[in-house]
Amino acid sequence: MTEDENIIKKKDKDLDDICDECKNKDESVSQNLILTGFKICKSCRISKTIFPI
Repeated sequence: MTEDENIIKKKDKDLDDICDECKNKDESVSQNLILTGFKICKSCRISKTIFPI
């Protein structure tokens, strides 16, 4: 495998729309990844904002 193929596979894994917190698939995961740098869905983001512990 070349380096380009490894980079593409890594990017595909990052953009799989699966939340790191609740493990649900949601469209907002990739949006939050771009905005904040974290792979979390909208509901987990709101709960982390309200209860940051």
